[in-house]
Amino acid sequence: MTFQDFNFTERLEEALSFMNYKEPTPIQQQAIPLVLDNKDLIACAQTGTGKTAAFLLPILHKIATESSLHHTSSVNTLVLVPTRELALQIDQQVEGFAYFLSISSLPVYGGGDSGSWDQQKKALTKGADLIIATPGRLLSHISLGYVNLKAVRHLILDEADRMLDMGFHEDIMQIVKQLPAQRQTLMFSATMPDKIRSLAKTLLNKPEQINIALSKPAEGVIQTAYLAYEPQKIPLLVQILDEKKDFQSIIIFSSTKKMVKIIEMELRRRRFRAQMVSSDLEQAEREQAVQDFRSRKTQILVATDVLSRGIDIKDIDLVINFDVPGDAEDYVHRVGRTARAATTGVAITLISERDVPRFMQIEELIGQTVPKSPLPEWLGEGPRYSTARQSNGGARPPAPRSGNGGGGDRKKPFRHDGDKRRFSERK
Repeated sequence: MTFQDFNFTERLEEALSFMNYKEPTPIQQQAIPLVLDNKDLIACAQTGTGKTAAFLLPILHKIATESSLHHTSSVNTLVLVPTRELALQIDQQVEGFAYFLSISSLPVYGGGDSGSWDQQKKALTKGADLIIATPGRLLSHISLGYVNLKAVRHLILDEADRMLDMGFHEDIMQIVKQLPAQRQTLMFSATMPDKIRSLAKTLLNKPEQINIALSKPAEGVIQTAYLAYEPQKIPLLVQILDEKKDFQSIIIFSSTKKMVKIIEMELRRRRFRAQMVSSDLEQAEREQAVQDFRSRKTQILVATDVLSRGIDIKDIDLVINFDVPGDAEDYVHRVGRTARAATTGVAITLISERDVPRFMQIEELIGQTVPKSPLPEWLGEGPRYSTARQSNGGARPPAPRSGNGGGGDRKKPFRHDGDKRRFSERK
């Protein structure tokens, strides 16, 4: 099957050819005909399966070919997303797909300056073909009385499970009250918990359902893990990166903003081209960091889970989970940053003794055992995979080996001093 089988408008097909889109992914094969047929849809598909194009392409085709949908003074299509990063990514894809079409789109998200607010207000007042918005920011505009969504023909909720996890349920319902009852509603979610099914029953009309590879890492991901105590993680990370110097694009995930800063500092001190992204940065700084990473100016991006979903960065060689994510589903999204679109990639997870139970849940979820690699001999022994089953969370960590065989005070943090044969205590 090719994209020509969908009989898109000639200019849209030209854009797809220009962007080297050849064969549709499974989610695209199933979803696009349903969207073109004006069906409501609930689709379960993980990151990297091409779901953004699955709803954008048929919507753009309809806008381009149906004069009643195009160039009005109102909003035609509203896409709700959980984060500003995803809003920007979708807007960039619209720009590519609609390169040869006269279609307007605008991302609406918080964190910008007064100029971005004014630009958003103008689009919401005068109308746009597509508005891609975070719920909170859109509600801020709606509360001021100048937003008219009564002519919206298509409502799309992308990463719906993430939006609910972030507490946007009430915001979504308030926005839906502003929309016409007669509309097409599409819901895309990486998981299908009861709360998503309940929301779908409320918002969708006799929806078609699609399930694509629920909660399974892409086949091209080579997964491995190391069992390491917290003081061993930074030196282990450094060795991994030293061995992967030929990798051009690496993402390191940590669950805390504090650790993201520490990792960036340690890597920069060792002359790695590393940059952090977290909610502590200004929006312009975050966008620049992602752009530098896309352009290969930065080799390593250190991030919180804000990047585990929704950012379309191609050709990522390696994903490292510096710690195990708290939610087993997030593991799939993190490692899903690599091996996208039928490519291959590597995903490495560092498991501390307290993280073992959570990683066991991950293995149960994905239906496979992730191979555990031994620590380098110079680093000493790590925790046992079975010890964390105990109520005390596992055995006490042994002191890392040093050049003179000494152990030192285990309560003090250790740092790697550049020589893999020894540790030195931080003063």
